[in-house]
Amino acid sequence: MDARHKVVAVLVFLFVAVIFFYRFIIWGGVNSSGGIDVGNSDATGEDVGFCKCHGEPVKIYVSPKGSDSWSGFYPEPLPDGSDGPLATLTAARDRLRELRRECKPVVVMVRNGTYRLNTPLTLGPEDSGCEKCPVVWQAYPGENPVISGGRPILSFREDKLGKTPIWIAELPEAAEGVWRFKQLFVNGERRTRSRLPKQGFYRITSVPSYSGKTLRELQLFEGSDEFAFKPGELKSWRNLKDVEVVVLHFWIEERIPIKSVDEARSLVKLSEKTIFALRDGFVEEYPRYYVENVFEALSEPGEWYLDASGLLYYIPKPGEDVNSSEVEAPRLLWRLLEVKGDVSKGKLVENIIIRGLTFEYADWEHVLSPQAAVNVPGAIHLEGARNVVIENCTVRRVGGYAIEVGRGCKGIRIEKCRLYNLGAGGVKVGEQNLPDSELERVEFIDVVENEIRDCGRVFYSAVGVWVGQARFVRVLKNKISNLYYTGVSVGWTWGYGESFACCNVVEGNVIHDVGLGLLSDMGGIYTLGVQPGTVIRGNVVYNVNAYQYGGWGIYLDEGSSYITVEGNVVYDTSHGGFHQHYGRLNVVRDNVFAFGRDGNVILSRGEEGYTAFIFERNIVLSNGSPIFKGGYAQRFTSRNIVSNRNVLWDLSGNLVICNEQLTGKVYTIEEWQALGYDTVSSFKDPQFVDPVRRDFTLKETSPAFKLGFRRL
Repeated sequence: MDARHKVVAVLVFLFVAVIFFYRFIIWGGVNSSGGIDVGNSDATGEDVGFCKCHGEPVKIYVSPKGSDSWSGFYPEPLPDGSDGPLATLTAARDRLRELRRECKPVVVMVRNGTYRLNTPLTLGPEDSGCEKCPVVWQAYPGENPVISGGRPILSFREDKLGKTPIWIAELPEAAEGVWRFKQLFVNGERRTRSRLPKQGFYRITSVPSYSGKTLRELQLFEGSDEFAFKPGELKSWRNLKDVEVVVLHFWIEERIPIKSVDEARSLVKLSEKTIFALRDGFVEEYPRYYVENVFEALSEPGEWYLDASGLLYYIPKPGEDVNSSEVEAPRLLWRLLEVKGDVSKGKLVENIIIRGLTFEYADWEHVLSPQAAVNVPGAIHLEGARNVVIENCTVRRVGGYAIEVGRGCKGIRIEKCRLYNLGAGGVKVGEQNLPDSELERVEFIDVVENEIRDCGRVFYSAVGVWVGQARFVRVLKNKISNLYYTGVSVGWTWGYGESFACCNVVEGNVIHDVGLGLLSDMGGIYTLGVQPGTVIRGNVVYNVNAYQYGGWGIYLDEGSSYITVEGNVVYDTSHGGFHQHYGRLNVVRDNVFAFGRDGNVILSRGEEGYTAFIFERNIVLSNGSPIFKGGYAQRFTSRNIVSNRNVLWDLSGNLVICNEQLTGKVYTIEEWQALGYDTVSSFKDPQFVDPVRRDFTLKETSPAFKLGFRRL
């Protein structure tokens, strides 16, 4: 073998070694279902090397017609009543464990009906399948079983509250303090706890603990446990400590029980401090608030109140009948399903498929979060889980997030699920803190083709899909809509500190009706921190509207760096299609940004000596607002962006290329180009088919194609 062949042989060997190391050491291997091979184990946790399961899967049937004394091996009761399906999910799980000890493949078939839980259904390591024979929990073909944390309320009587018709139910468990639920549903629809004011909000008038400081001097986390109100807004109502104040400011809600009310001084004391300073964002104004769960405020159809004496009051809506309406309240459960291993001991739950099941009615408890309702748990909770698939399931009418993928999860796939009518958001992936060990990592998670809508019904700041300290997460082809904060959020490190988030992909999603004018500082898609390899591609984002500031389509927040944003269509945003707070070397290309109300492409703070982002081959269509805008600390004379080969156009005929908030400078095109920006760009009509009707299909004669614009 000559020297040249030896060199080639060495290179081939090194290439194969690298692939082997990356796939089998770093990834752990990829199985045929897209999950991660982490070794096969039998029900005792011992490594078996290869799957030992044999034969056809054993089917366990669960049915409301069943009995836990039966075998569960029959879909219907036998004619003689000697055997048939099981009656409960816990009995099915226990039967499954018996079969798994014999290493038999198992499918649990859940028949039509409602399965009511007193405690969450919990699956542990002993309920695992193996790679070739995963344990399957699924709906019986053609049926729609429901796993419920709810309880029907059947004992209403009709009465009057003044002249208002009202239904009243006596609930002894509520009087005993063991069932003080916070949600009520009538005929499947969420009903409202009595609140004041009926429409809109009150506004705090002052905060005594801030005496001597202007609001602008307050630090962000300088919260308070008291504030003053306009005389008459708050009173010493009955069951005062059951009343909650909900403060809306910055990008969060703060929901805190009242401790006391001093009507003479118009001063309220809260049970704990707020997280953020009691100011309305970054302006010198006190925030909005309302109060909830006030008996004396009970007056409107659809309102309800649960008294400490155990009396439930509900004012029916027109057409509701006390005898035929289905009224349901959740038990005091955050979670309905837990798939939970022991991460610290390396005992994991593996190879489980959950298919076609509906989960509903989980309650919520008081919890505060600094952003994204991140401290609120999910109705389905995964921890220490590997190779778990949740597909074609429904989660609805819950108080928190629908699904939470927590510490030590790998190879999880959430696909084609319907997540709606949620107290918080759709899916949470990852942790807030960096993983301390390899076992704690959250990675290789897919959230694919789900419908996520009507979020934030309790915790307004919740996110459609939240990805924290996690990597190799793919958020693909989801439909996310009708929520008060961000659609998809990726990363959880502010600034340039250490981040575990990297190589995440947000692609092909349709995200719309975000913000709804309630909170500030959000994005259709939002990122935080350094994230090499993260890609935001081919998404459609529209109708993003903030309350005060910061309604952005794609928002790269503090320290977001090394991210690629390409092939997205973003339009009808209150503050801009693309916004970067500060960060480095992001690439923004082949996108359409249209009709940002205050601006279209915004940089709040560039850094001297660093390129914030490269902006090339994009189409920006305005209708009177500037194409580029500098934020609170940005001067474009610093030349910290690269912008060229774009099509920049204004339907109004009066194109403003750039203005700066910091200096008030408004640039002409000639001044902009003199700084080196957009010297090879087009200032002609991009030739969309019908932009007024939001058809952004490009005609073949568009000048964008001559500049290299790619349709992804």
